[in-house]
Amino acid sequence: MRVAILVAIVLLAPLVAAAGCVLARRPRASEFLNLAAAVLSFAAVVALLPSALDGSRTLLHGYIVVDPLGAWVLLSVATVYLLSSIYSIGYMRSFHEPRRLYRFYALFAGFALTTLLAPLMNNVGVYWIAIELTTLVSTFLVGFERTRESVEAAWKYIVVVSAGISLALLGIIFYYWAGSLHLGPSYDLTWSALRAVAPELNRTLAITAFLLVFIGFGTKVGLAPMHTWLPDAHSEGPAPVSAMLSGALLNTAMVGIARFIHVADAARAGLLPRTVVVAIGALSLLIAALFITRQREVKRLMAYSSVEHMGVMALGFGFGGPLGIAGALYHMLNHSLNKSLMFFGAGDAMHAFHSKRMGRIHYVLTAMPVAGMLWIAGAISITGAPPFGLFLSELTILRAGLAGPNAWAVFVMLALLIVIFVGFLNHFRTMYFGENPAAAAAAVRWARPAGTSVWCVLPMWLALVPLLAFGLWWPHAFTDYFAAVAAQLGGGRP
Repeated sequence: MRVAILVAIVLLAPLVAAAGCVLARRPRASEFLNLAAAVLSFAAVVALLPSALDGSRTLLHGYIVVDPLGAWVLLSVATVYLLSSIYSIGYMRSFHEPRRLYRFYALFAGFALTTLLAPLMNNVGVYWIAIELTTLVSTFLVGFERTRESVEAAWKYIVVVSAGISLALLGIIFYYWAGSLHLGPSYDLTWSALRAVAPELNRTLAITAFLLVFIGFGTKVGLAPMHTWLPDAHSEGPAPVSAMLSGALLNTAMVGIARFIHVADAARAGLLPRTVVVAIGALSLLIAALFITRQREVKRLMAYSSVEHMGVMALGFGFGGPLGIAGALYHMLNHSLNKSLMFFGAGDAMHAFHSKRMGRIHYVLTAMPVAGMLWIAGAISITGAPPFGLFLSELTILRAGLAGPNAWAVFVMLALLIVIFVGFLNHFRTMYFGENPAAAAAAVRWARPAGTSVWCVLPMWLALVPLLAFGLWWPHAFTDYFAAVAAQLGGGRP
């Protein structure tokens, strides 16, 4: 009963907030409703985590499942939703069309609802529907500013992702067809049922189905070469939306990939599925490194960083084993915190310097002292440097890779992380110090103070402090939790 109540709070809070925003049609009321929903959802998810350790529980006639993996993803999503809801109040008050703000908050709460719903789906087909719902709702947020670039990005987003996700649907149909040869023409395609029948599946059919779902959900995750929608969508939406896209949305599709890897292991598909996941993860790092070093726009820089970190997570799940799974899950939470911080800082810088181009952003600490300090700390963290949480998660994933059959990817990952570290921080060196003193001085004169609102600064602190804490101290409770997820995924090895 307690689990059912907590799940109801997680899902009903944003649903009620979205409906309330539409009915109220007032910006201030909408801000409050969305923030209240974010607080309630986050509190309910935290309370739900201990219950998830007791094993999988199903609700609503088996359509909802609460298990360790899904609950961890919920924690990452709810964290970003809360931080973005706080930041939205300060950021969106500068929007030039205040009468449309209630629509933003209604869509924002609806987007949060879909991202919180997807990890709880127990039926594989319904999970696919939930992932597609995240696309439909977030498309309107990507194009919310109604500029030519944002509308184009929204169209590109929905076309590319929907095309990719259609392949995932085809793969799910193949899985259902293969299972029907053993379970009969009609059965419930739940995750547990699919894993149970997996050893009986035709090997060729099982591998084909896995490749299709991996490409489909990999498109949603933003893995290369299916990532083409991500830089545009992340860079053109409002900063809080970009944080949700990167820190929350991508995780909802990654959880599906992790579950399907487990199914492929159970189907005795050999090393091919994991090798493909590892290879695509390494390719994502390569693409991210090439584009990060030559990037010119600040939010696109953050977007390609998302491609990088989704690749790191794919490597963790692909390497498998307790270490690989622990590293991937730890990376998921730390990345959600860090990328929220980075997009919040990018939003403040764009407001201060009236531009997305990094060449027009100089001496950031002069225009935004507090937010600028937090942003540069986040930039150091996002590159995987110590003493922040991403350093520990990446180190854990590297250790996992050395113990497996795809150890070659460890050296590729390490080399590309060094390239990304240098390229990413070089952009921040230019933005914080400048290369052309005259242009920098002119940019600072035209800049206006940014990030001074408590609504803008508070969520940046709330993201940075845990990042530092998780870099200095790996909580023992997390170790127990990751062990439970590894057990759920069959140890993470074929």
